[in-house]
Amino acid sequence: MSQAAQRPTRWYENPFVGVIMAVLLMGLIWSAAARMLGFSSFPGPIAAVKELRFIVVDPGALWAIAQSVGRMFTGYFWALLFAIPLGLAMGRSRAMYQAFYPLVSLAYPMPKAALMPILMLWFGLGSFSKILVIAMGVSLPVLYHSYQGALRVEKKLVWTAQAMGMGPVGRLFKVVLPAALPEIMIGCRVGVVMALIVMVSSEMIARQEGVGNLLFTSMDMAQYETVYAVILVLAVLGFVLDALFERVRRYLTRWADNNRGVS
Repeated sequence: MSQAAQRPTRWYENPFVGVIMAVLLMGLIWSAAARMLGFSSFPGPIAAVKELRFIVVDPGALWAIAQSVGRMFTGYFWALLFAIPLGLAMGRSRAMYQAFYPLVSLAYPMPKAALMPILMLWFGLGSFSKILVIAMGVSLPVLYHSYQGALRVEKKLVWTAQAMGMGPVGRLFKVVLPAALPEIMIGCRVGVVMALIVMVSSEMIARQEGVGNLLFTSMDMAQYETVYAVILVLAVLGFVLDALFERVRRYLTRWADNNRGVS
């Protein structure tokens, strides 16, 4: 048994304590900045938290949040269906790499929300254009990590499967995919946060419905407490989704030696 396993956990190593301390520190900095600046457009954290109770009972606000979350998850799963197989194929096939790498390298640094006006011209202001830009934003980190995971698969595993008569598609999904899963899950975790960011950005550009529209409408009406309350909702949503996904990642890759903390 290692020393890290024998040593009892200190109070400050508890993740819940870390979260509470981070929230308190952010609240103190926010409150001090609001008092120093004195802007009516920059209310303190207490005013924003009080506004939360009106959001959770407002059917319009709840519907806007539900619409946004639905689009976010739809775009996210579209991205997984596209990016994971393509990334694995690029990592195991030189021809696939040479065919798609130039396109990926050009698309990676491009701000995905900048494509929203073009997609609006092509597909209108509805949900499809927003879902598509979310899928594009999520695809690239998932594709990159899937590609890196496929590169690191031991050649002996692939050779053994090939010697047993397994075809390219079978090797890809039955050998390469499980072996590359830890790296893939890292890309999927990054994709969750990216989906939330692109979702809000796209709705700010195509202001018809959703959280982005709620933010801008509240700002136009000088309802600044509502603006910051919605930002708090998004922050909590992102934190919860990231924490839940981390638990899923640890469970699915519990066989891998990638969960060791700092000793």
